[in-house]
Amino acid sequence: MTLISFVVPAYRVQGYLRECLDSILGQPVDDLEVIAVDDCSPDGSGEIITEYAARDQRVQAVRLTENVGLGPARNIGLDRATGEYVWFVDADDWLAPDCLPEVAERLRTTRPDVLLVDHVRVHWNDTATRSAMREVFPTPPGEGTFRLRDRPEVMRLLHTAWNRVVRRQFLVDLGLRFAPGWYEDVSFSYPALMAAKRIGVLDRVCVNYRQRRAGAITRTRGDRHFEVFPQWHRVFHLMDDWGPAVDELRPAVFERMIWHYLTVLGNGQRIAPELRPAFFAQITADYARWLPPGGYPAPDGVEGLKHRLVATGKWRTFSALRAANRARDTARRSARIARRRVTPVARRNVRRARDVLLREYYRAELRRPVDPSLAVYAAYWYRGYSCNPAAIHEAARRLAPQIRGVWIVRRDRVAAVPPGVEYVVAGTPAYYRVLARARWLINNVNFPDFVRKRPGTVHVQTHHGTPVKVMGLDQQRYPIGAGRMDFGGLLRRVDRWDYSISSNSFSTQMWDRAYPATYTTLEVGYPRNDRLVTATTEEVLRLRADLGIGLAEKVVLYAPTHREHLRNYRPPFDPELFLDALGPTGRLLMRSHYFHDRDRRPGPTLERERILDVSSLQRVEDLYLVADALVTDYSSAMFDYAVLDRPIVLYTPDWEAYRLARGVYFDVTREPPGAVAMTFHDLLDLFRSGEYRSDAAAKTREQFRARFCGLDDGHAAERVVRQVFLGERPPPRPGC
Repeated sequence: MTLISFVVPAYRVQGYLRECLDSILGQPVDDLEVIAVDDCSPDGSGEIITEYAARDQRVQAVRLTENVGLGPARNIGLDRATGEYVWFVDADDWLAPDCLPEVAERLRTTRPDVLLVDHVRVHWNDTATRSAMREVFPTPPGEGTFRLRDRPEVMRLLHTAWNRVVRRQFLVDLGLRFAPGWYEDVSFSYPALMAAKRIGVLDRVCVNYRQRRAGAITRTRGDRHFEVFPQWHRVFHLMDDWGPAVDELRPAVFERMIWHYLTVLGNGQRIAPELRPAFFAQITADYARWLPPGGYPAPDGVEGLKHRLVATGKWRTFSALRAANRARDTARRSARIARRRVTPVARRNVRRARDVLLREYYRAELRRPVDPSLAVYAAYWYRGYSCNPAAIHEAARRLAPQIRGVWIVRRDRVAAVPPGVEYVVAGTPAYYRVLARARWLINNVNFPDFVRKRPGTVHVQTHHGTPVKVMGLDQQRYPIGAGRMDFGGLLRRVDRWDYSISSNSFSTQMWDRAYPATYTTLEVGYPRNDRLVTATTEEVLRLRADLGIGLAEKVVLYAPTHREHLRNYRPPFDPELFLDALGPTGRLLMRSHYFHDRDRRPGPTLERERILDVSSLQRVEDLYLVADALVTDYSSAMFDYAVLDRPIVLYTPDWEAYRLARGVYFDVTREPPGAVAMTFHDLLDLFRSGEYRSDAAAKTREQFRARFCGLDDGHAAERVVRQVFLGERPPPRPGC
């Protein structure tokens, strides 16, 4: 028999689900199964589950045709479980590496009904907060088992389903199921402990409990938090049914109930101010209804005072106490901030008088009405007219001509702005004016921190590539690659987004995790790739002629990515030797990453006329169209170029170092868009032999295209314009 059945319900967790499943399947224990339940999730969670089930026989995919909620979804997984034990793991959490052997050993040696395991809370800034395990068990709990009446303090451990492994037959015999609604763990976890004859505690951190910045019910205001009351009512009704056998546990269970109610009430992100009096009144009613005849162990100090106020129904006094505590905490925070701000003048950033005046001008413009017809575009920190914003701008001119589009560009890039495109120069009064008054702001990076998100305005983040390297908050785990990134500032910028453009399901999943906020994802394909689909033969020939490329020449574009952690790094690439490998009809185009315009060191001297530096060309799509093959490494260029279904070679001489230092979302050497060369010698051999365009390379490219390029049909920009500017609704997602 399988030892452990993991039940993993999934709903709107596409950004986290892979990490969860990998953390289970990657454990050095084979005696397990995973029942992954797609609770009719509207995102890509179901696709991820199907993918994992297809490649790992230990995964059983269950796809529901309607959304039933977390509790019923767990029940469905429990009904399909075959393991001796069942572990309900939330899909946005993940197991600690190599924890499962110790869990399995404890299960086999002690055969508990319930085994409690430790956890840590992992916050968005990659910090961790320990659980209450050390407070509950100041001395190690040992390997023995016990009943709840012998150690009732175990109820002070978090009452979730995911921090305990439960014997399946014990649940079946008890008939214990998860109830529908929020706070479903309450009416499952406490009864399981009360009924268990053998409870074990493993004081090893096994679960990373993700504190999501957005999307969790603990950060969602609304009246559904009142559902905590019927969940606790179920506990006490069950105790009534069980009778004297659990009477001695009533005081401890009652104390936990009041503690939990006050925890929910005290969280300002759950109960809105107008709902708090009614919530408090229900606590008072439950206090009177379920108070044990002999009383209960009420806490001391301020917490004990709260309990007494609940008992007497004194909401006004309770509210005043809460306000006083909050004022005290605010004063302490302000004092700490003030102390930090007392720094030497020499360490301050002194702004020039002109900048101060312009910012004041910007603030004045913010008081003027938003221009209902103004859209402001920018790309790559004002480097010019390019990428997804340019494609959206072009589509908007055609489909929504009533909208005035204005571009922001640096002064040194003005000459590259196409004729007829209105623009302002960054840093000028006109720049601050359009930023203050635009209704739409479209960028493939973030606008500066000073930009305010005004009511009624729409910010569109288009991004500028499908990510291989980790991005956003995920970079916290790779401090070498992250450099001095201000993650708090990043999230403040992300909070301005209304829309996030995604090129494929994979990108959507990664953006959800890297940039957690409340924006709407538009998974429509990349607007900049429309041109790759719609370009005519005549247009391609004209582009080749503009670059002096003949019809018979074999053109290879070399476009490596930037290494943020290695500022002066350039991949080992000898253009002269590579051109020799291409033969007499070969032509090599070399393009550096756009970050390299910060690096003023001269690049390699290109002495042969068949080698052309194309780094200064504004739109990389032109280069894709003229190239017969692409050589790149970890750049998002591979995803865009794959739309053309032409040969791609990954040249990855520093793969292991890059993966460890910078961090990646998937192994491009195992799932490449074509042939892979780990050394320059291998790269030359691929082109000398023609292997780069072999059937095997074409097959891997086909698989790559199926995964990443399915939405690039030439109409992505149009879909963005129709939804963002014209307010048209997207077609419903198939399935649920």
